[in-house]
Amino acid sequence: MHPVIATFGPVAILTHDVCVALGIGVAALVFLWEIRRRRAQDDRLWYVLAGALVGGALFARLGTWAQHLDPRDNATLLEQWAYGNRSILSGLVGAYVGAIVAKKACGYPWRTGDLFAPAVAAGMAVGRLGCFLAEPPGTPTDLPWGVTLNAAQAEAMHTVAGVPLHPSFGYEILFHLAAFGALLALRKKVTAPGALFKIYLAAYAAFRFVVEFVRGNEVVWLGLTRPQLFLLACLPLIVAGLVRDLVRRKEAVTA
Repeated sequence: MHPVIATFGPVAILTHDVCVALGIGVAALVFLWEIRRRRAQDDRLWYVLAGALVGGALFARLGTWAQHLDPRDNATLLEQWAYGNRSILSGLVGAYVGAIVAKKACGYPWRTGDLFAPAVAAGMAVGRLGCFLAEPPGTPTDLPWGVTLNAAQAEAMHTVAGVPLHPSFGYEILFHLAAFGALLALRKKVTAPGALFKIYLAAYAAFRFVVEFVRGNEVVWLGLTRPQLFLLACLPLIVAGLVRDLVRRKEAVTA
């Protein structure tokens, strides 16, 4: 695995950061493509995009702060921002909140989730490549596609050497690529505003819940990890929102 692309004196160019930046760029291009395809061109959409990016960046880092019930066991917010782990799940929540705030601020009245859906899937596929190359793969596996690290790689990633491990981030890359293709195929079939994005979120939440079993994250309660507990709370809300959107669309068509 390759956590560092290159070093220039004391400065290291991190693979993860480069892939995240590339993922954001790809997502922005797909978002622009969707705007043009749907003929939804409106200058206020750039404020919405900026709000999503800022919200995602803030929440991705700070969303992992409250890991312990006792606040004294958590890092300070400043320490969390400077040294804390990033979470893609809290980043997605932040992007959603940021987009809503930006829409309210600039007066954009229409739903934007369906514009974001293919963009997010494409950007996630690219960004997760950085995780695949720079973070611990997953739990041990007997499957033929397991990833085996040498001693130096395992030490750098704080995991075991010489044992095949689940390429959990590889699974995520494949999921997001498949989701991107599926979203493109469903664009003309799913016409309820906001439904396409909720379909993607629900599918990713269910997939991520399952893949967490081979991620190797800390189990905290009832055999589940923190991301799984978060997803258990969010998935019913996403599904309820999707059902509401589909019902409203059906009622509008039959009215």
